[in-house]
Amino acid sequence: MAAAPVNRLLTVWRARRIPLSWLLLTRQPMRLAVALAGIAFAGILMFMQLGFRDGLFEASVTVHKLFDADVVLLSPRTMSSIGMASFPRRRLIQTLGDADVAGISPVNWNLLLWRNPDARTTRSILTLGFEPDDPIFLDQAIRNQAPLLQNRGWVLFDERSRPEFGPIASWLKQGRTVETEVSGQRIRVAGLVSLGPSFGADGNMITSRETYFRLMPTTPAGSIELGLLRLRPGADPEAVARRLQRQLPNDVRVLTKDEFEELEKTYWRTSTAIGFIFTLGAAMGFVVGCVIVYQILYSDVSDHLPEYATLMAMGYRLSGLLGVVAREGLLLAVLGYVPAYVAGQGLYALVRSGTRLPVVMDPQRALLVFAMILVMCMASAALAMRKLADADPAEIF
Repeated sequence: MAAAPVNRLLTVWRARRIPLSWLLLTRQPMRLAVALAGIAFAGILMFMQLGFRDGLFEASVTVHKLFDADVVLLSPRTMSSIGMASFPRRRLIQTLGDADVAGISPVNWNLLLWRNPDARTTRSILTLGFEPDDPIFLDQAIRNQAPLLQNRGWVLFDERSRPEFGPIASWLKQGRTVETEVSGQRIRVAGLVSLGPSFGADGNMITSRETYFRLMPTTPAGSIELGLLRLRPGADPEAVARRLQRQLPNDVRVLTKDEFEELEKTYWRTSTAIGFIFTLGAAMGFVVGCVIVYQILYSDVSDHLPEYATLMAMGYRLSGLLGVVAREGLLLAVLGYVPAYVAGQGLYALVRSGTRLPVVMDPQRALLVFAMILVMCMASAALAMRKLADADPAEIF
């Protein structure tokens, strides 16, 4: 009876698999360290390029996401937030004839010249004009301060705007009265909001439509750049948008809120070189990683070719030895990804603090980069396997 457990242990011991892949990789620690550093560098490059691309696309819809709206009206000539064209406000009023439309809000949207009250320099700032009584924002902080905009010439300033606009936030928090000029007109900063810069604007300002027309006196009173629609509970935004598009003249475009955000992202993705540049950067990181891993695995196979030939002479199949090289590639992918992920998190935090762009590590990008590193390592291992086919025991011995 006592021999049974011993026999089972002997069976397990004889069936054990020698971690040949791990032993080959760790036999030369310096070479392994260089390989992991190269893979991590390629991973970091891919993380940064894709992070910048996605972060900039996400930043382009920072303001879009704040709107409490289900359907959006805009001009067919509008391609992005940096060039908002106007359309007749009466089109927005006409939508009230639809039974599913519960409320409407006109919004004026344009880039105006802000004067830094400290350095006296000017810079374009995105300006939104709306009726302070309209609940168009999801942010409760903006809603709470909206009554302040009833005062003519008062505005809310985005405290996350670039420093080039001046120390507005710090002055206001110190209790100072902050006044400056926008488009040559005197304005007063009544409060702060937190929006963040985007592709098209380094800073944001919110005001009433009355103040907006004072800053833009050439704007026709009957024109707007954006119309927001709030629907009744249970209404389908897509169905309402399609129905209104058929009913309204072709001088207005009707989109759901999601389509409005996607329109902005599509502009920067397809109509500019930004998407191509960052995608190309990620591809370059992938190629660099492939070269590094291939050189490491090729050198490893070449250095151990006699040992592989000995194993083949002992009866090991070529397919089993190819599996050793494949497992080396898998180990390199996993070990190289971990420092790349950790470094990516740190660099993302650094970018957020320096540029105030929403560059964050999301699960989809983390999985995408891991998949790219895995493919990179396995493809390099497959190329290195060709050298293993040269391990002929007859020639070596």
